Amino acid sequence: MHEDLMEQVVTQDNATAAWLAVKRNGGAPGIDGMTTTQLRDHVRQHWEAIREKLLAGTYNPSPVRRVEIPKPNGGVRLLGIPTVLDRWIQQMLLQALQAIFDPTFSAHSFGFRPGKSAHDAVRAAQSYVQAGKDWVADMDITKFFDRVNHDLLMNRIGQTIRDKRVLSLIGRYLRAGVMVEGLVQASEEGTPQGGPLSPLLANIYLNALDRELEQRGLAFSRYADDCNIYVSSPRAAERVLASLTTWIARHLRLEVNATKSGTGRPWERKFLGFRINPQGKIEAAPTSVERFKTKVRELWRSCQSQTSVELRDTWRAYIRGWWGYFRLTEERRNLFGLEGWIRRHIRCCFWQRWDNWRGRLRKLRFLGLSGRLLQVAHSSKGAWRLAASPSLQTALSNGVLRRYGFWMPSDLASP
Repeated sequence: MHEDLMEQVVTQDNATAAWLAVKRNGGAPGIDGMTTTQLRDHVRQHWEAIREKLLAGTYNPSPVRRVEIPKPNGGVRLLGIPTVLDRWIQQMLLQALQAIFDPTFSAHSFGFRPGKSAHDAVRAAQSYVQAGKDWVADMDITKFFDRVNHDLLMNRIGQTIRDKRVLSLIGRYLRAGVMVEGLVQASEEGTPQGGPLSPLLANIYLNALDRELEQRGLAFSRYADDCNIYVSSPRAAERVLASLTTWIARHLRLEVNATKSGTGRPWERKFLGFRINPQGKIEAAPTSVERFKTKVRELWRSCQSQTSVELRDTWRAYIRGWWGYFRLTEERRNLFGLEGWIRRHIRCCFWQRWDNWRGRLRKLRFLGLSGRLLQVAHSSKGAWRLAASPSLQTALSNGVLRRYGFWMPSDLASP
């Protein structure tokens, strides 16, 4: 039962792989200010002492640094950023524990697992809908990561892991506390988001829910604490959601968020930013599209503070990341239909950057305009209105914007 697991955790190969993972992932420093760049020299100097403490079961983690990340729909998500040293040790633990626990997880669990992704979770949901299960119970657990019960979690880990040093170290990470405005607050529940180990602990905790759903013969897809169950009627969806709400409270000591959870058609509910439409195709959820439009407005309204190259690079980084996720969309017309609106924002931005009529006239000539099309340089109309004018659509045509690197989703979708 893995009684000597710590010896595997501290092997040179495991430690090196963990360091490379921490370096690759980067991230902000913890409470001690040490960066990932500084970690290597620190480990070289202190590795033997750290290793001895881990083997003796006497290593004590530092508290995490509290970071608040605004949520798109309001409120904040609380992150706990460990020191880079603790991130490295957590990564070492993760690599050893994941090899043991991951094979025991449900095939319907897709979050934070090797070889699985959010796209796989959405495709699984699509397969259920296409098979006729076109009602969904959409379940949201209230502040899941903040309310994981430590005793239940450690009991479940202890059923598989018998190395007391590993169990003790995991417990110390859970109870390490949070540094807020210079004071350490105790952490009596939860597994702070921000450390490498947290997602695995979440999957261990929710594996009991997966097994319960499987035992009931339900079709479901779970990504971390996002779980959708697919059934064949509205009554079945309501019954499943009600019974699972009770089961989760009793067996996981967690609460289902009654406001965010609900039942409906798959095209009425969203799952991981997507929805399945009545034709069984995957498309971006309306809320995801609105969030994208809000971000576009923010990016191009702040254009005065950046150079043209910075604007291009910022836009390309964002649109690449966004399309990298939403490329799963099969119904793309509504996304590609936004491209004219996006280009209008870009033209509006450049018009404002060209400052006065002399600068605008010079830029328009540089871009090949002549004759009556140059009259727009003297216009007193607003920038947004002029961005749709023939002059700016000619000067900053779709081809020109593409050539200068201001890509659209359809450009990235092209083979």
